[in-house]
Amino acid sequence: MPKLSVIRPRLFAISWPIYAEQLLLAIVGLIFVTVTSRISDATAAAFGLSNQLFGFFLFLFRVVGIGASVVVTQYLGAGDRESAARIARASLAAASWLGLALAVLVASSADALLSLLKLPEELRPEAKPYLMILSLVLLIDSLNTTLASVLRAYTFTRDTLNQMLVVHALSLILGLPLIFGWLGLPRLGLIGIGIAFLLARLAGLILSLWLWRRHLGIRPRWRDWWWISPKPLVEMMRIGLPGAGENVAYRTAFTWNLSFIATMGTTALATHTYLLQISQFVALSAAAIGFGAEIVVGHLVGAGALHAANRLVRRALVWGFAAAILSASLAALEGPRLMRLFTSDPEIIRSGCTVLWLFIALETGRVFNMVVINSLRGTGDVRFPVVFGAFSMFGAEVGLAWLLGIQMGWGLLGAWIGMAADEWIRAIAMYLRWILHAWVPFARQTRRRLLCRSSTAA
Repeated sequence: MPKLSVIRPRLFAISWPIYAEQLLLAIVGLIFVTVTSRISDATAAAFGLSNQLFGFFLFLFRVVGIGASVVVTQYLGAGDRESAARIARASLAAASWLGLALAVLVASSADALLSLLKLPEELRPEAKPYLMILSLVLLIDSLNTTLASVLRAYTFTRDTLNQMLVVHALSLILGLPLIFGWLGLPRLGLIGIGIAFLLARLAGLILSLWLWRRHLGIRPRWRDWWWISPKPLVEMMRIGLPGAGENVAYRTAFTWNLSFIATMGTTALATHTYLLQISQFVALSAAAIGFGAEIVVGHLVGAGALHAANRLVRRALVWGFAAAILSASLAALEGPRLMRLFTSDPEIIRSGCTVLWLFIALETGRVFNMVVINSLRGTGDVRFPVVFGAFSMFGAEVGLAWLLGIQMGWGLLGAWIGMAADEWIRAIAMYLRWILHAWVPFARQTRRRLLCRSSTAA
């Protein structure tokens, strides 16, 4: 196995490639939303809602990705590379079966899922076939997500960035001609985007496997793709289930909120789609620093360096909070220009610009959640964020969206107020948990377990 530089990674070195990767993802999403909006606001709305549904199922893959990533970082921090490789291999079968199950579910229930989200009837002829193709993309992305999570855990974040560059470049190169029928190809609209996504993800899977072989010295065997190894699976699920549970609760509340917005009409749904694209750019710093903190904290906990982990999280919060204020303020000030990138409809522009000022509150709260929740996960403290998070998400985000947006008639603004309130309620709770050191017993328990397993394996 090749020599790996995995001890005591630095936050900036880990985070900036993740930031670039997330930026790339946001840019590609922005391009496709802009392109579909040129067809019509209705097409853009169908694209946005289908992608949000796709994103919900994609978050379920985090049950494997989170578990594999955190456990691998902890073993690497403890210096046990054989156990890290064992977890990496075991993650493949879990990802394969989960991806297959979700692909079948989405393909067989596309109509029911769109009805659940209350998608307007006039948008379904475009949304349904696109969603059917995305069900196949889910299967490939289940594997890609897990492969990339393990590479990041080994600190090869630059390589995952390069892999994503290839995937997104192919998505654009293939997608744009298929949307508009360029180069003699059929004009397929949303279906063309789905085909491009599928082919690009297949190329990404091949590249990820090559990176595993090159950097990790791991060449998956046929058995690794389908045989579930009980002990590694339990280790991953101990972290992955609660960790993914928090993400699933978030996406469920978000999707429920989205169903409220869908009842407000195509205009509100299109506005929401455009705002989400802007939000992706504003949230980049928080996401990158949060994922970076999870990786570094996992290594530090594995090494028993709890004081260093505490200092790192506090430093990450300062950086993230400053970046969130700056980016959210710029988005609010440039609101009219940003909204005109997507549409010339004055009602959509006016509504969108009003909501953009809420980004300052929403994104500053999001920083605490991204950094602290991910760091808690790196220590092994995974249950509290799920339990409290679910209470806040459904109570504040969904509850206020229903009360303000539907019952009081505030519309889209009410839905986004609910989202901002949820972020800050959770932010305060998570920050208090960190500064009160409630995570320390979990970190010590994690360290003892790693040492015990390593000595047993030896």
